[in-house]
Amino acid sequence: MDALTSAPAAADGGGIEFTGNWREYLPIAITNALLIICTLGIYRFWAAARQRRYLWSRTRFIDDSLEWTGTGREMFFGFLLVMCVLVPFFLFFQFLFPALVARGKADAAFGIFSLFYIALIYLGGFARFRALRYRLSRTYWHGIRGGSDDPGWNYGGEYLGRFALAAITMFIMFPWAATRLWNARWKAMSFGPLQFRSSLDSEGLIGRWALIYAAPIAMFVLILTGLEGLRASSAAVGGFSIWHLFVLFGLLFYFAIPLATLHWYAKYFRNAAEATKIGELEFAFDATTLQWLGLFLGNLALAVVTLGFGLTYWGYRNWSFMVRHLKVYGSVELCELTQSTTHAPREAEGFADAFDVGAI
Repeated sequence: MDALTSAPAAADGGGIEFTGNWREYLPIAITNALLIICTLGIYRFWAAARQRRYLWSRTRFIDDSLEWTGTGREMFFGFLLVMCVLVPFFLFFQFLFPALVARGKADAAFGIFSLFYIALIYLGGFARFRALRYRLSRTYWHGIRGGSDDPGWNYGGEYLGRFALAAITMFIMFPWAATRLWNARWKAMSFGPLQFRSSLDSEGLIGRWALIYAAPIAMFVLILTGLEGLRASSAAVGGFSIWHLFVLFGLLFYFAIPLATLHWYAKYFRNAAEATKIGELEFAFDATTLQWLGLFLGNLALAVVTLGFGLTYWGYRNWSFMVRHLKVYGSVELCELTQSTTHAPREAEGFADAFDVGAI
């Protein structure tokens, strides 16, 4: 144990720092990309573990760096285990479903399809919980790791129920569902002897979520107005033509709605960080919508300019972005820290990989 008895975070929230740089990471990115190509994608599990070892080791939390102890082997076997669960789903969609429809048993086919779809939603929530649980169990600080004894089965059911409620209400209830799920996920986690606490609510999020609905409504109104104008003249009215409608539709669909969604998530992550605590530590996250947009556009440009090679840098850029904007306040009594007694799962995060659940 460290000789210090108390590890205080900086008063300005600078208790976490990323010390890596892209030049140092370049050899890792190059070798990972080459080995993934040479092994037809199999090496990606070992590449992910190697990437995380670097990112964690370059992340200094208060007075010590993080350590990642997960391995590519356990991630690979976790993926194989999940494939054994998901293969029946794929076989059904590929063969059984069209066979039932062709034999005139459409009701049975769609009934089974609905049950499988519900199961996939449940597994998606289960995957998100297990991914967080696994990553905390492989993250060490001062020799102490995190984890949870909750296997995640109940969270999968809660995820399914809240998703269904959001869908029934045309996703009007999505902010409420997302905040409750964040609380349920983090309250089940711990680090050493300390339990996470979270009190995130939807206050301040409803207005931003309404903008996502306002964008398609505005698009619909503009299109109707434009069509009415075109109907009055076979060519154009006041220089307004059918091509203007296509441009308006494209701008609204590909820019307005994504920007409104990004605007909501920027606020969501800021609120979520402030609502999450552990021990005497509190968090804040200060990334704005424009900064999130810069991250995504930068990732896209990097992939395009490098003909896809830049994809290997996305994990580095995303992690450094999150750490740069995360603030930590408070202190930790090192003398009170004991090793976590939670179960350390062996199956890694195969479900999360299959459902494309990101590390952040």
